[in-house]
Amino acid sequence: MRDLYEVLGVSHDVSEDTIKKAYRKLALKYHPDKNPNDKESEQKFKEAAEAYSILSDTQKRGQYDQFGHAGVGMGDMGAAGFGGSVHMSMDDIFSQFGDIFGGSPFESFFGGGAGQRSRGRGADIQIKLPLLFEEISAGIEKKVKIKRSVLAQGVTFNTCHTCNGAGQVSQVTNTILGQMRSASACPNCRGTGKQIGNRPASAGPDGMIKKDETIKIKIPAGVEAGNYMTVNGQGNEDINGRPGDLIVIFDEKNHEYFIRDGENVLLEATIQYPVAVLGGKIEIPTLDGRAELKIPAGIQSGQVLRMRGKGFPRLRSRFRGDQLVRIMVHTPSSLSRSDKKFIEELKEKLPPIKNPFSKMEF
Repeated sequence: MRDLYEVLGVSHDVSEDTIKKAYRKLALKYHPDKNPNDKESEQKFKEAAEAYSILSDTQKRGQYDQFGHAGVGMGDMGAAGFGGSVHMSMDDIFSQFGDIFGGSPFESFFGGGAGQRSRGRGADIQIKLPLLFEEISAGIEKKVKIKRSVLAQGVTFNTCHTCNGAGQVSQVTNTILGQMRSASACPNCRGTGKQIGNRPASAGPDGMIKKDETIKIKIPAGVEAGNYMTVNGQGNEDINGRPGDLIVIFDEKNHEYFIRDGENVLLEATIQYPVAVLGGKIEIPTLDGRAELKIPAGIQSGQVLRMRGKGFPRLRSRFRGDQLVRIMVHTPSSLSRSDKKFIEELKEKLPPIKNPFSKMEF
């Protein structure tokens, strides 16, 4: 993924006002009303908005400056992107950042407004995809089934009689300064300029049908719950047959043994008393299978051993976290008469504990 400052064309030490001006310039250049049916411009428009959403927020900017994309949960995968922030649709961008232009900038610069924007593409689809820890560790290709709205075959359209196909209507208001003309989305066609003519019986009033599809998604190793991936062009279609995107939000399934702590994985292992005293080796599960762990002689219950490189991979990096194993010493609750006698004899031989008391930590 490109550096966010590079996306906006500014240096890392610029002021908030400079960031705001840089975004305004790019938003005007790549606005979808100025570049109709231009997917590349639409992508740059959204990319600039994503960058501005991070760099205009003091806290998020600080996290990004310190940790990079990982600090704000962002990433990319070729044509697809994923991140911790909520995916920004066109409507999100206009509603959140339109005010930096003062008033209704997109209407005044491009004569569009909300109705015009709605003609850009169909609505996005969001799904949640739970992943096993082992899948996250290795990276995996998944198939997901979705149901999306597509334009039915055989649908015909008529020009909207209210706006005559313009997608917007004008209104003139008399004020003390003279007549003021304003434009808004056509209430009859919702800014599309079209109305449904003939449609097959299987289609809804909007000319759409529901279609089941299976999408392949290649998930990189190291993603976390809350990260998302954008699959371009797999969302719902609009009346012109132009699709939105599929937003896949990742989740993590609970594991039988492991707990995730960032790039590290935590595990608790219980050993017998003789192993704790004398030391030895035990076989334990890892994200990649099973591995041997050396237990040092005299280990105490609650002590943590580190297995380097056995944790989760860092996103877009060769670095891997560690597996931290907390060792618990098993105390048998029932013993035979001979075992009890042996323990009694052992107790007499053991030296006293030097510091039996300590302050409890929470």
